[in-house]
Amino acid sequence: MSQSKIYVGNLSYNTTEDELRDYFSQFGNIEDIKLIIDFNTGRSKGFGFITYASIQDCESAVTTANGVDMGGRKLKVNIARDDNRRTGGGAGGGARRPFNRDRGDRGDRGHRD
Repeated sequence: MSQSKIYVGNLSYNTTEDELRDYFSQFGNIEDIKLIIDFNTGRSKGFGFITYASIQDCESAVTTANGVDMGGRKLKVNIARDDNRRTGGGAGGGARRPFNRDRGDRGDRGHRD
């Protein structure tokens, strides 16, 4: 994510991209709005990202809009993180076996000396 992108959270699930554009355009030239939508329900997940033409516009939006009431909820607005780390997953490991299964004699593994 670029430095000219903000995160907008705690949105009402009924908030639209047009409503975000109407409110946040007062802080500067908006290049892009991404309202995150749940694939299964088609409804907003309650957060999104707005990309501005300049970092100054972002800073103005964060300073002014953070904590503002929109749709009965106080917005959480901050500079979007540049987070390329993958979430989830974890250590692989081998095939699962029942907890009570004997691991067998470790001395007889077919290793050559």
